[in-house]
Amino acid sequence: MSEAGDERGWRRFGPESIERAMLLALGDEFGVALRPRSIDLGDGTRLEIEGADEGCDLLVQMVGNQGTFRSLHRNKVMADMFKLTWLRSAMFPDSRAVLCVSETVAQVFTPSGWTTRAARDLGIEVWIFDAAGKPAPLQHA
Repeated sequence: MSEAGDERGWRRFGPESIERAMLLALGDEFGVALRPRSIDLGDGTRLEIEGADEGCDLLVQMVGNQGTFRSLHRNKVMADMFKLTWLRSAMFPDSRAVLCVSETVAQVFTPSGWTTRAARDLGIEVWIFDAAGKPAPLQHA
């Protein structure tokens, strides 16, 4: 793909955005090229996913908000978990589902919190993107 074509593939994530940094770091971690994707659902409906590899074997949503934690961050986490769960079950049953969140947003996933349990039960991997730009899996059992 040409450099211009690759840049168009990034759609809404600019060169300095945390989302682009998250996708690049996760791609390095998993050894795949992750990019925003528009997926044709086969009935004229299209779905945007924040990151996926070419074959949609790895599906990624991100919540990269910085600063003060707000309830809208929790809402985005829940919406992204729903999107990943539905897309995997409806279209890509063998895919890996990853939700990558900033350190600010990671507080949604407390050891005894229901969102932590829901992610685990739904098979969604939660990764934390730290201030140094490194992703690491959530460590709660």
